[in-house]
Amino acid sequence: MTKERDPHKAVDYILLHATKFAEAKARRTELEYFSKSLKAILMKQSGESSIAAQEREAYAHKDYEVHIAGIKDATAIEEKLRWDLKAAELRVEIWRTEQANARQEFKATV
Repeated sequence: MTKERDPHKAVDYILLHATKFAEAKARRTELEYFSKSLKAILMKQSGESSIAAQEREAYAHKDYEVHIAGIKDATAIEEKLRWDLKAAELRVEIWRTEQANARQEFKATV
């Protein structure tokens, strides 16, 4: 016995959360691109003369650690929204399959 599912609710969910997903993805992308700028800024501020030492100091800097944590958080939000949207799409597909099965069962009994 199948329970009734409203595919319109799933589509409404997708439409409602698509903007949130887009914003989350944009934020993560922005943070990833800013990584290069932040690294350059921190390297310049390090006061070290060699590139390797500048890079080491930049990667070890607290601001860079905070930045990486921001990327982690943004990625988690994006992935959660992505899978929620995927689940809503699957609900529509399940509903379609159930409807097709119901039509076949009806034809078999008539």
